[in-house]
Amino acid sequence: MAERPDSAGPTFRQDYFGDPAGWAALVCLLRDIFGIDIGPLQQLGGPDPTSMPFGWFDADGGLAANISAFELPFVLNDRIVHAAGLQSGAVRPAWRGRGLYRDVTVKALDWCEKQGFEAVILYTDKPSLYEPYGFHPIPLHRYEGAAPAPSASAAPARSLSPTNADDLVLLQSLLKGRSPVSTSLAVTVNAAMFLINTQLDPDVRISFLAERQAAIAWKIDEAGRFSLLDVVAAEIPPLAVILAGLEIAPASVEVLFRPDKLGWEGVPQQLESGTRLMLRGLGDATLDFPAMLSPMAEF
Repeated sequence: MAERPDSAGPTFRQDYFGDPAGWAALVCLLRDIFGIDIGPLQQLGGPDPTSMPFGWFDADGGLAANISAFELPFVLNDRIVHAAGLQSGAVRPAWRGRGLYRDVTVKALDWCEKQGFEAVILYTDKPSLYEPYGFHPIPLHRYEGAAPAPSASAAPARSLSPTNADDLVLLQSLLKGRSPVSTSLAVTVNAAMFLINTQLDPDVRISFLAERQAAIAWKIDEAGRFSLLDVVAAEIPPLAVILAGLEIAPASVEVLFRPDKLGWEGVPQQLESGTRLMLRGLGDATLDFPAMLSPMAEF
């Protein structure tokens, strides 16, 4: 779909991820504005198939402004919400102040309403930009505490690399059949986001517990603090089993989602980050327990 407001102005398009030039324009926009490269996503299964991008293109085929909507069901307080996510929102400096970003945002939200989504969520470091559209921030909390004694029965895990063809097939299968990692706040489907986040953060490790058919996304720092980012499995294994499989005895643990399925209780700590999770819809819905979305679900 395309429209040109006047002979000198940019051209509006939507649904252009199937066009190699359109996808390349988005990759270039995000690299220029945010310094991130989503190009490898094409080798990891491609963008989310439910994605609907909205953008204004300049005369040379470059993206002046973009925002993309996609289906993102998530769990909130033990209920699955039929929701959409917004991502890849950006406008080039030379095109700011012309209403292009406002235009694509309105178009994306109108599309979400026509699709019947009951809520829309997004991440932003500029929450005031989205409050006029009915978004409000959700306070986020991580959990920290002492490591549990590892389970003696766990078999050693093996490393996975999403850029390895066999490992990618395994990860895609696990992501397709995953359970939400928490009953408080968690995505139910996030294959594209999980896979690209393995490439955007070089410190993220992915390990596979074969006995539990679980992929573990984790980090450990020089001080011995273990960070659990995500668990991809039909049944979430206990934290003690995870640590035993990874064959580590960390000095401390932080879990970057509510650990209600891990058989471990940490202390909630407010997440210190310039990025906020924003919610539109569901009235004044709030979290029943401190929680956050896994960083592997960030978009």
